[in-house]
Amino acid sequence: MIDQASGLRKMQDLQQIKVIAVSGGKGGVGKTNVSLNTSIALAQQGKRVLVLDADLGLANVDVMLGLRVQRNLSHVLSGECELDDIIIKGPAGINIIPASSGTQSMVDLTPAEHAGLIRAFSDMHGQFDVLVVDTAAGISDMVLSFCRAAQDVMLVVCDEPTSITDCYALMKLLSRDHDVFKFKVVANMVRSPKEGQQLFGKLTKVTDRFLDVALELVAVIPFDEHIRKSVRKQKAVIEAFPECPAAQAFKALAKRVISWPVPKQASGHLEFFIEQLLEH
Repeated sequence: MIDQASGLRKMQDLQQIKVIAVSGGKGGVGKTNVSLNTSIALAQQGKRVLVLDADLGLANVDVMLGLRVQRNLSHVLSGECELDDIIIKGPAGINIIPASSGTQSMVDLTPAEHAGLIRAFSDMHGQFDVLVVDTAAGISDMVLSFCRAAQDVMLVVCDEPTSITDCYALMKLLSRDHDVFKFKVVANMVRSPKEGQQLFGKLTKVTDRFLDVALELVAVIPFDEHIRKSVRKQKAVIEAFPECPAAQAFKALAKRVISWPVPKQASGHLEFFIEQLLEH
């Protein structure tokens, strides 16, 4: 039996860390691209960044970057190794916790496995400024848990009815059932800044009418062929084509992220993040 309280107490010594969950409901909106490029931009600006691939059953962060993974979160939860043993280095020195791919058991973790996750994080030796959680697509319990546990929820939405509908559904569930009322919105793959503002307007039109939530547009990422080219190269666009419009937008987003305060209360702590996952 894992001593959960002991694990949480050990984590009290960790410095405060900015925890950001990147989600959006619908798949295919560019969520992982946003997570990775923002993380790399943060690292380029001097931040120590840890990326958690939280698509626990269909991992793709390592694939997108062409990284070779020997072990992943499933090995940590099975007790084969420690969390520190699976962290891999990515571009600009970002640290990545890889998940497994094609493992159904990772999708629905038991309370005991959640406790194992607590122990794993409490035993980490690294020091980080920002934890970026790249959640799975959809509105599963695990996605809701990660969003509820994070300090900031960043929703990626594109100008498609299904993307707007799914993003709305996610906000509805989080606000109604999990007391999450503030969301930061990234308008992705838009043709112009004006189109990004219009997309944000479509979203706020329905949320203002039906939900008690506060939305903030934090980035407008342009549709850019360089992103498709970088995906083929298995590189982040901010590294492959650093001067392209999309890369510049990610750098601006990272500067904005750095300005977000880390609260003094527990909600900015890594231990709170893991404790919230267990409570769910």
